[in-house]
Amino acid sequence: MRIDIQHISSGEDEVIVRYREKTPKIKRILDAIGADDVKICGKAGDETVCLVLDDILYIETVDDKTFAYTMNDVVRLDGSLARLEEELEDDRVFRCSKSMMINIDKVERLKALSSNRIDATMINGEHIIISRTYASEFRRILKGGRREG
Repeated sequence: MRIDIQHISSGEDEVIVRYREKTPKIKRILDAIGADDVKICGKAGDETVCLVLDDILYIETVDDKTFAYTMNDVVRLDGSLARLEEELEDDRVFRCSKSMMINIDKVERLKALSSNRIDATMINGEHIIISRTYASEFRRILKGGRREG
């Protein structure tokens, strides 16, 4: 991959990304510059609220209802967790249990637990358990591996 970085003294800032195939590396670059910022809209009380992925700590399904949790709000989302997972297609969002997805960028600390589970402490101090079904995939991703499937 060729990288061309130029400092300009005037004019508008510009980022150009050219690629043949949208590989995970290219996707991370696009995500970092916000070119593919997906908004998820839902209800918080009587208001419709649209969130960008950077605002979401985790998404959880409780009693067949799906919620996105941010530092300050809980937003009720339409649709299932599986549909959201497909829709987001983002390496920052990881399915960590049958009923929950976390934003990997919002994990502050990790602790290994018995039965091959992981305790992920989020930036708001909340603890999310990554089940053993998903723990090995999570470890592989943290080591820089590609997602399977």
